[in-house]
Amino acid sequence: MIYGTILNTRCYYIEARTRNNRRTDIIVDYKGRRFIIELKIWHGDEYNSRGKKQLFDYLEYYKQNKGYLLSFNFNKNKKTGVNELDYNGKKILEVVV
Repeated sequence: MIYGTILNTRCYYIEARTRNNRRTDIIVDYKGRRFIIELKIWHGDEYNSRGKKQLFDYLEYYKQNKGYLLSFNFNKNKKTGVNELDYNGKKILEVVV
């Protein structure tokens, strides 16, 4: 469903470069709203924390209050789910699959 939504908007960017030469994973502009999506492969809590900080920095750069962190966890005993959290005043919807 999200794939179809992204394709229908025709306003999405993959690895868009910021002015400070960083690259966001996915940005979707849809009906006047901007969605910043960071993709990560699960490599533990510390790596995940760095991903949240990275997403926070992108949210600051693009002046957004909410972002999305999609983590792919290939561990046998993985904990999947959706969690909304506050990170330094920004909302992050974290999804682990």
